[in-house]
Amino acid sequence: MKNVLCILTNGFEEIEAIGTFAILRRGHVNVDLTSLKNTPLVGRYGLNITNLQKMNEIDFSKYDSLFIAGGPQYAELENNEVFLKIINEFYNSNKIIAAICAGPTILGKLGLLKNKNYTCFNSMNEDFGGTFIDKYVVTDGNIITGKSAAATIEFAFAYLEALTGKENAENTKQQIYYYNK
Repeated sequence: MKNVLCILTNGFEEIEAIGTFAILRRGHVNVDLTSLKNTPLVGRYGLNITNLQKMNEIDFSKYDSLFIAGGPQYAELENNEVFLKIINEFYNSNKIIAAICAGPTILGKLGLLKNKNYTCFNSMNEDFGGTFIDKYVVTDGNIITGKSAAATIEFAFAYLEALTGKENAENTKQQIYYYNK
């Protein structure tokens, strides 16, 4: 079973975080949610999450991938040296990093989107040294990026496929009657 780490802080976008979490779990991927500050979390629209993994107890080497949800939380995440170090460790280990909405901008500011195809929330796109593609989901190597909350399901299925293969992703789509026409 694949293991995904999702580090959140207050202001996370609920649809992106919980929607992706749910689809990955349906697809038999273990997803651990943790709080950047080891405290309970409140999402952008008031969802409370408790019983989170503690950052100081995490063995980062056991994870196959890092998931970065969007929302106003991105501002705190992109200014946290511990979080930025974790991103670089995953990237340098060639592990999958999946980021949606505002999340890809953190990767861009770290220089990880240079010479890559990517997407993100349109108004947050800057010159990250790569090629912005105006699609819901863009995968380039070990980086998966999603445009917005509206892209969550497509993003989650692309992520699931990257982690577990096309057959598992298709089976999971059938479980929820997902028809992408």
